[in-house]
Amino acid sequence: MSISDSVTQQALTKECVIAHYLPASVTPVADSTDTVFAPSNIALCKYWGKRDAELNLPVNSSLSISLAHLGTKTRISVSDQDQVWLNGARLATGDKFARKVIAFIDLFRRDADHRVKVETENNIPTAAGLASSASGFAALMLAVDRFYGLNLEPQVLSAFARMGSGSASRSLYEGFVEWQMGIREDGMDSFALPLDSRWTELRIGLVKVSTGEKAVDSRSGMNRTVETAHLYQSWPLQAAADLERLHQAIAEQDFTRLGETSEQNALSMHATMIASWPPLLYWQPDSVAAMQAIWQARAEGVEVYFTMDAGPNLKLLFTADAEAEVKRRFPGLEVISPFG
Repeated sequence: MSISDSVTQQALTKECVIAHYLPASVTPVADSTDTVFAPSNIALCKYWGKRDAELNLPVNSSLSISLAHLGTKTRISVSDQDQVWLNGARLATGDKFARKVIAFIDLFRRDADHRVKVETENNIPTAAGLASSASGFAALMLAVDRFYGLNLEPQVLSAFARMGSGSASRSLYEGFVEWQMGIREDGMDSFALPLDSRWTELRIGLVKVSTGEKAVDSRSGMNRTVETAHLYQSWPLQAAADLERLHQAIAEQDFTRLGETSEQNALSMHATMIASWPPLLYWQPDSVAAMQAIWQARAEGVEVYFTMDAGPNLKLLFTADAEAEVKRRFPGLEVISPFG
């Protein structure tokens, strides 16, 4: 029975859904030295649009690839007061990120009287379109599970991480991961699962146009697009078709299909943003210059493609045999081997 079957006449909340899977009260049990890690991920088929904003339930399913060693480490320990540390610096109580972290912990702590110290470290830029929130909330969810000794099933962990940041549902795993949109009202069939596939020749390159915080965060940008862009109406159908093509490309290790589908999916998502009002354009001049350099490289026989999340930075897709040439064309490129 789903939670929604037993709740009537009121909208489901995160608190209601999570409480269904928790004991009556929680007590810290973990050693304060325990640290967990979650990788960042790059969506090849994007998540853009929600059918339920409270539970972060997506309009479409999505598929990503993890960034191996790039991600977030998090540790939770008992403290005399709630405090959040990011990359070695203690954040002010009113800091936006700190408030989000404590609010997420409150979903599990509820009325318990203990306080916590949360220490989190990103080795990727925060809020710059490199999916730091995905790895951040995935690591936080893993840390909460360990801190309270909940031992939740992976699918439940993924669904709960989604409530902090949608893409965090995918950052519990390495490699290729699909986040299933689900249909249940309580959202507990909306979780991510890893694909049983390795592609050792695949490479990802990070083109960092800007590592500063975005002027419009992804959640606000998503809401604006859904509410004002008529072009958005075609997005769910395109995403579904792209997801199928990506599954075929991965199964057959067809790099051309993978690259073409990923690049078109990203550009289609950004097209809906540009069609919003006021227009939403995350690109910067250097973003466009990088796109043109990639198209020029392909015209000259170098098979390289790109994808972009809601930000100015590009993620290049290529294979090991093209790595030297891609690095020559993009000096300083950080290259990741997701299955290396």
